[in-house]
Amino acid sequence: MKIKVLISCLCLVAFNAHAAVLEKAVEAIKIPLTKKPTSRPMTMAYEPNYKRYYLADGGLGPIQDGNSISTSKSEIHAFDLKGNYINSTQEGLDNRALYFNPNTNLLETATYNISSGAGFSPDTGIFALELNKEGNLTKQRLEIINFNPAFGDPNTMPSYDPAEQRYFAKQGRSDKVFIVKLEKREPFAEITLDLAAAKVQFDDISDHYIAYTAISGEELAVLDVDHKAVLVFNLTGKFVGKCALPNTMKLRSQNHLNGLGYANGMMFVYHEPEGEFGVYYGFKVSDQAVSQ
Repeated sequence: MKIKVLISCLCLVAFNAHAAVLEKAVEAIKIPLTKKPTSRPMTMAYEPNYKRYYLADGGLGPIQDGNSISTSKSEIHAFDLKGNYINSTQEGLDNRALYFNPNTNLLETATYNISSGAGFSPDTGIFALELNKEGNLTKQRLEIINFNPAFGDPNTMPSYDPAEQRYFAKQGRSDKVFIVKLEKREPFAEITLDLAAAKVQFDDISDHYIAYTAISGEELAVLDVDHKAVLVFNLTGKFVGKCALPNTMKLRSQNHLNGLGYANGMMFVYHEPEGEFGVYYGFKVSDQAVSQ
């Protein structure tokens, strides 16, 4: 009898080691926006040195006259570990992705049109952002690259894998994800997500964003807007599991395009109907979440 119980327990442990996607998302943090976004609340990052969350807006400002170049009025907003607002800084960049790079120990941002797929424009590419000793952005930035056509869709919101120094760039209105290495001018590889196995269509899920989770066998995650869930895939595009979001959330069409991020082991989703300016929720979607 003891042998049977032991075998049963070992089997259960082995099963749980592989079935790590949670059935229901667990709310880990709630960040109310206390300041109106300058354009669109785009994405979220976590900086471990100062233990702060940084929320990047995205979008271009209006052209003042016929001879001017449109510059972004977008800001990056800082919050503490409890989701309390600290301050905002205008970086002048149309942010699409924001992440902490442990290889450089810097906060970095990738802009709209990083691929130059919509023509050439100033202030596009990937930039390192400077923080002062208090953890506040200084408006100083260092260009890492100007543009790279390997990113494909100009609207892509690439996520970063620091271990392999590569980016995952989801292509709009498709099941395709490009793997990009900055030294190459074309995709290093391409992943096709098995949406059929997940029982969704391409227009059910986040259009330009896919998260890199750093969890072995559960590396990629997208928001299923229409069914209020996070879908998890591995690096071959195989569907791994579905994690349901709270039914009380009222996701809108813009959740296909922005208001997403993966930071500090959590999937972030913007909930516009709540509060004065909306709320960012951080959800645990796996029992093997890796802090980033």
